[in-house]
Amino acid sequence: MNEPASPIEAEPQPDEAPEPRRREPVFNLPPVVLAVIAICAVVYLLQQYALNETQQMTLLYDGAFIPVLYTGQYGFDWFLFTRPFTYAFMHGGIAHIAINMIWLAAFGSPLANRLGALRFAIFFAVTGLASVVLFWVLHPYGEVPLVGASGAISGMMGAAARYGFRIDRSSGRAAFAGEPLPIAAVLRSRGVMTFLGVWMVINLATGLLGFAPGVDGQIAWEAHIGGFIAGFFGLRFFDRGWLPPNP
Repeated sequence: MNEPASPIEAEPQPDEAPEPRRREPVFNLPPVVLAVIAICAVVYLLQQYALNETQQMTLLYDGAFIPVLYTGQYGFDWFLFTRPFTYAFMHGGIAHIAINMIWLAAFGSPLANRLGALRFAIFFAVTGLASVVLFWVLHPYGEVPLVGASGAISGMMGAAARYGFRIDRSSGRAAFAGEPLPIAAVLRSRGVMTFLGVWMVINLATGLLGFAPGVDGQIAWEAHIGGFIAGFFGLRFFDRGWLPPNP
């Protein structure tokens, strides 16, 4: 016959109760970021393994951004409206897509958790559009197809700089924290300016010198600058404001 438990055994004191262990998810990317990565991966696999050479060229012509098509020399087609957006989901090689997806996960995840899925998707589209607009202004008669999400990702880096790279993890999801910094405050931040300086040097070196390990073709550094400018100066149009997390 079991003996009745003592009050101490029956009712553990709050101070003695073991604190529940919080398990951090191993794969914790926002759904909208995962969706972008999945689309890029599917398009790349189609390019490389599912389409024949003729189909690959058709997809490249209809999906990539080709500046000279916007000079009016080649007439009109409906893809002129979609190419400035679809180019971001296409990539030129395994190193190209791998590097872009790593940077997308790093900078896109805290931004998506901050802005929400819809605003993040619009931000991605707008900064990607700004990238090709600047590239077209500088190279209106360029015939080489422009592909890759790096312009929009550069916009995310611009947004990260406006937050001063401040991250809040109290809700279990990493998100950029605090109000966007005034531009003057960003320029006074040694850490932010050091990061941006290194990023700018790498962009100019890879673009002007044509050196990018594992990446075939020239790097469109102008598109990176266009996306960064749009993200840096346009962030406040997308940011919904920040509320301190509940204690």
